[in-house]
Amino acid sequence: MRFFVGLVLSMALSTACAQFDKTAWHVNTTMPKIEAVDLQGKAWTNTELSGKVVVLNFWATWCAPCKDELPTLQTLHDISDAHTVVLTINVREPAARASRYMQSTGMTFPVISDAKGDLAKRWGVTVYPTTILIAPNGQARWRVVGDVDWSGPQANAWLAEVRHNASPTNALSKAANPKR
Repeated sequence: MRFFVGLVLSMALSTACAQFDKTAWHVNTTMPKIEAVDLQGKAWTNTELSGKVVVLNFWATWCAPCKDELPTLQTLHDISDAHTVVLTINVREPAARASRYMQSTGMTFPVISDAKGDLAKRWGVTVYPTTILIAPNGQARWRVVGDVDWSGPQANAWLAEVRHNASPTNALSKAANPKR
């Protein structure tokens, strides 16, 4: 009986610690264009984002993991330099709801309303939160499904890798073949 309880507890703890799934953006997958206006009226395009690391996050107010993650995105937004952009997409909700939520929480990062879910569909997003990390050359590098502490050291390491424009393939080959 103790073994069974220990096994169940071990499985529960490992599940609790694994809150996200990070996968490389497939090289052959076309990256959708970013052409949208945020809730404050600012236009966002691929050209506007060129040369920057983009943390493109898809979320909704009804999503509990999203609500847990958003404050860390705000922290990242607050501490980022001019070469990193936190850009979020509120999915399948009226723009007014997203705007009220942002005002009530005091969050100030840019939010694009995707009331019909068209942007999420183009990016292949079906689970929330999902974040796409885009390199300065405009290529998506990683898809992170689930909530992440974007102000923590792990996310900081991911952003540093993307900032240096390392492709997922190069990063994997470097890990497999370290320099001597």
